Amino acid sequence: MSGQQLDRLERAEPDQPDRALEAAETLALWLDNRFVDPLLGFLLPGFGDLLASALGLYPVLLAWQRRAPKTLVARMLLNLAADAAGGAIPVLGDIWDFLFRAHARNLKLLRARADGGEVRAHWSDTLVVGAALVVFLAAVAVPIVAAVWLWRAIFSG
Repeated sequence: MSGQQLDRLERAEPDQPDRALEAAETLALWLDNRFVDPLLGFLLPGFGDLLASALGLYPVLLAWQRRAPKTLVARMLLNLAADAAGGAIPVLGDIWDFLFRAHARNLKLLRARADGGEVRAHWSDTLVVGAALVVFLAAVAVPIVAAVWLWRAIFSG
């Protein structure tokens, strides 16, 4: 690097803080580390989990705005879905909310993948999304297979 290039770097203003990412960090801190997510689920069963999930969409929207790969956005949505589904179970869901911490997970994913304004994918994103798709298809297939088996058991014999 030449002396002129070094001088320009030294005179350059420091990077402006990323206010949107700071807001996502504050949100994750309150929802997970200060236990607002589990408390909402406990105090407002069903609605509290829905509200916490809605608030958790902010980092996902931030990732979308920054043109994050679709697999990363899907992975973040899966974290929120797991948090909401687990939190919806009476009593055990409140314990789940204390342990799972989807909002901190999503913030960690977003921060780890952000590099100079670009959000990168990782091979594990595709793996997680693919596994979730398989689980979803199995969850849909099991009742169908059970219904067919029951139908045959009743009407074929």
